[in-house]
Amino acid sequence: MSPSRASTPDTPLRDGDLLAAVDLGSNSFHMVVARYTLGQLRVVDRIREMVRMAEGLDRSGQLSAPVQQRALDCLSRFGQRIRDIPPWRVRALATNSVRRLRDSQEFLVPAEIALGHSIEVVSGREEARLVYLGVAHAQPPKRGELRLVMDIGGGSTECIIGSGLEPIERESLQVGCVATTRRFFANGKLTRKKWKQALTAVAAEFQQFSNTYRALGWDDAMGSSGTIKAIGKICAGTGISNGEITPEALWHVRELMLAAGSINKIQLPGLSDDRTPVIAGGVVVLEAAFATLGIRQMDVSKAAMREGILYDMIGRAGGDDARDSSVNAMMQRYGVDIAQATRVERTATELFAQVHKSWKLDPDDGLILGWAARLHEIGLVIAHSQYHLHGAYVLEHSDVAGFTQQEQQMLAILVRSHRRGLPKSMFDALPARLRQTTRRLCVLLRLAVLMHRSHEGQAIPRLRLRADKNTMRLELSGRWLDERPLLRADLLGEQADIASLGFKLIVQAG
Repeated sequence: MSPSRASTPDTPLRDGDLLAAVDLGSNSFHMVVARYTLGQLRVVDRIREMVRMAEGLDRSGQLSAPVQQRALDCLSRFGQRIRDIPPWRVRALATNSVRRLRDSQEFLVPAEIALGHSIEVVSGREEARLVYLGVAHAQPPKRGELRLVMDIGGGSTECIIGSGLEPIERESLQVGCVATTRRFFANGKLTRKKWKQALTAVAAEFQQFSNTYRALGWDDAMGSSGTIKAIGKICAGTGISNGEITPEALWHVRELMLAAGSINKIQLPGLSDDRTPVIAGGVVVLEAAFATLGIRQMDVSKAAMREGILYDMIGRAGGDDARDSSVNAMMQRYGVDIAQATRVERTATELFAQVHKSWKLDPDDGLILGWAARLHEIGLVIAHSQYHLHGAYVLEHSDVAGFTQQEQQMLAILVRSHRRGLPKSMFDALPARLRQTTRRLCVLLRLAVLMHRSHEGQAIPRLRLRADKNTMRLELSGRWLDERPLLRADLLGEQADIASLGFKLIVQAG
């Protein structure tokens, strides 16, 4: 079964629709299925499996065969549950462990087949944004107050300060419950010396942004996901607190673990058997965060990244797309000529509308094309020479809220390829399922940019574009073209350039 692409269809989100979020974490895989009712989400199913991908990842970025098979088996079971949900109502996101793979496609290709759906990889800061979104919707902060949200996963830890539904500061650290346990307690022994070493090393990670966070401050702190929930249950189960986490409570939990002497002897009320092997690393991370950031109390949220994914899907369907806001912010930051960007976007969108059916392009592809059109000149802020290369580099390496790594790659490639030569190899970095689509978007953007090369404010005559597989026929006004000999020469050169991608362009001037 080939994977379905997550796209945005023309039909809006309707009352009663089912949505599903799949979270491929470094410790656990989660799936949440919810029904959209009266503008709200009602969870109808939750599935969680302890996969521990971080456990099978070595320093070279290789994933062990048994752990990969464990992950694929889990995704196959998830796939059975979401088989009848339209693909545009499903989002599957992978986090730290997949980000660290030396060749992520070696895992993602069979993983997408097992799930029956495309899987996107998100950056640590995008993961942080989605965590905050889930927590903020589940337990809205008081108006005007700032909130600290923290999520300890298997391989990374996310820290966010936000107000309302908007994150202000986002950080992602390469420390998590599985990774920290493996690094400092690999032999299973819990000693005071090792604990102190672990605490010092992890605290150094938080110190990178502790001054910024302390200066900004917050009114309340919330913890999300399995590790912090487990620590909260231990606090409640031992009577240390009612479930809230404080520095004193963490000290008691740590002493109970050190008294056990080894991980396999830990027996604490509220701690599940599947969480026991990695809880020591989780407590170290949380204790380091409390000490470095000066956290006095943390309550436990009932939501996490998977809920954030669902609310992000609602936002996209309702016109509140974080990606659109990010693109507009980048245009402002890099001083983009808005009038020119708008002209190119309008023409690119017009061409897209004429060929999307024959080329099987979906509405989300049209969004990517539009954003690439808006951003195609951001490299000019660096230098005019090779500005398309500068723009691609900026897009590939920037933290752009709302975009997955694959989406950012597509944007970067489109900006890189909107002018000059077209090296075939640049498309190889994309998953195979996106390469043909990106090539087709590339030629549409190139034509749109070409039509507006002169930066004229005057509207161009209507263009007609027909596409049949890899052959395009462009019809335009002969009189208008005769008045622009440079454009005529550019179109002749374009026919040769896009031929290198396997496309044939026929220009007909009437």
